[in-house]
Amino acid sequence: METCQLLNRKPKLKRIDLTDFEIDCVIGKGGFGKVKKVKHKLDGRTYAMKEMLKVRVCGKKSVNSVLEERKILERLRHPLLINMRYAFQTRSHLYLVMDFLTGGDMRYHFINGVKFNEEETKFTVACIISALECIHSNEYVHRDIKPENLVFDGDGYAHVTDFGISKKMRLNNKVDTSGTPGYMAPEIMCCQNYNYSVDFFAIGVIAYECMFRRRPFLGRTKRDIRDHMCNTDVQISKSKIPLRWSEESADFINHCIKRKKFERIGHKGIEEVKSHPWFESIDWEGLKNKTLRSPFTPPKKDNYDGRNSSHMFKDDYSKKSLEEVKGMMDGAIKEVDDLQNRFKNYYYDYREKQKDGDLLTPSAVKCSKGTKTKLMT
Repeated sequence: METCQLLNRKPKLKRIDLTDFEIDCVIGKGGFGKVKKVKHKLDGRTYAMKEMLKVRVCGKKSVNSVLEERKILERLRHPLLINMRYAFQTRSHLYLVMDFLTGGDMRYHFINGVKFNEEETKFTVACIISALECIHSNEYVHRDIKPENLVFDGDGYAHVTDFGISKKMRLNNKVDTSGTPGYMAPEIMCCQNYNYSVDFFAIGVIAYECMFRRRPFLGRTKRDIRDHMCNTDVQISKSKIPLRWSEESADFINHCIKRKKFERIGHKGIEEVKSHPWFESIDWEGLKNKTLRSPFTPPKKDNYDGRNSSHMFKDDYSKKSLEEVKGMMDGAIKEVDDLQNRFKNYYYDYREKQKDGDLLTPSAVKCSKGTKTKLMT
């Protein structure tokens, strides 16, 4: 006689939507909408929810970049990235739900007078390098490493975020010129082919900014910055090294901000960066597993601009933004209708990807590596 065995199937998860979250406050604004602090009603966890207006995405011809960011976030997992938990949409909006970190971004701390010393800078830079190791091994270039995109957790570890202009590495990429002036490498500013070292150039700019409280390449306009960058080989001489900063720190920065990409540290691969003498004291595995003590501890308070909170429950677009949206409406609404099919696979739920435990805990997170990082000229 045959016996019937019940399969141990997991119950089907309810699809996540906007009603599953309680909105706390607005913590930031982006090009397509707002970033809100939210709480999941079921598990009680706090997240950062990035809200994007489809009309604005279409009006700015950014559908491909928004979809690419969603694709990258699904592929990349690392303890020092801000990882995606959920992605879903309504007819009018796209939503990305990310880990919420309490330490604030680096720009926020600069604005509030925090002066990073050498050890704090080195630890922060090491965090970025560890995250970039994951990004580059999957053959992506971040292209927008800057203080606004470095967010600290409560323990002082810096996490990399915002893959809105990240690109898959390819040989002929001189037409991909997006980025932030002042942190963009000269080859991107001058519409030349670039490689992974553009991210290390940005790291050098950030470390320089910590050392001198200003960026190495200045100008009132993008053209001014480009001219300064392309005509001046900024290097820190021994006599210019500030008190309590080492020669190794200056040497690392100098090698990061080289104008010529072939002379820049990291051109030969990320191991060249990690093996620089400045990082001799860094335990890279301990850093990745977050078992080290950070020399920087963020204040135990809300480390974001609380002025946004007064607008927490309404779509308070500025007059300029309203005019912008209105101007987009006629053509963009039809375009949104035509492109709804492009967003059909936007949905994501990290719980469906879990196998053993929580994929996003530091002890379990590993970079989902693709092929070995290639050197690009």
